[in-house]
Amino acid sequence: MENCIFCKIITGEIPSTTVYEDECVKAFLDISQTTPGHTLVIPKKHVADLFEYDTSLAADVFTRIPKIARAIKASDDSIVGMNVVNNNGAVAYQSVFHSHFHLIPRYSKRDDFKMVFADNSNKYSQEQLTEIAAQIKEQLKE
Repeated sequence: MENCIFCKIITGEIPSTTVYEDECVKAFLDISQTTPGHTLVIPKKHVADLFEYDTSLAADVFTRIPKIARAIKASDDSIVGMNVVNNNGAVAYQSVFHSHFHLIPRYSKRDDFKMVFADNSNKYSQEQLTEIAAQIKEQLKE
């Protein structure tokens, strides 16, 4: 894609600090460095978001994420965990519309990163949950 910043990073038109690269993916340090070692993993094939993946691309990208995550963790003994984050669509905080996964090393509960998951369990009956699950299952395609 002509105006995609990540496509330009892949071609070398825009510099990046690469930590891993092969024929399918590129992993480089996020310029924001939410925590030290914050890395983006992107497919070299331009797809806007997870909804555009086929099974082959998913296999190519997802099989590399644990290898890169383990390398990040092994690079610093003070890393005690990691968030793997993927945002799809503007409403989900996606700001670059070339699919990417954030690997955010965690050093402590006070390391300048947090996610909040609201507990809405009291808002749904088992019947409602069953209906939601049925609607999703109906859309699954082999």
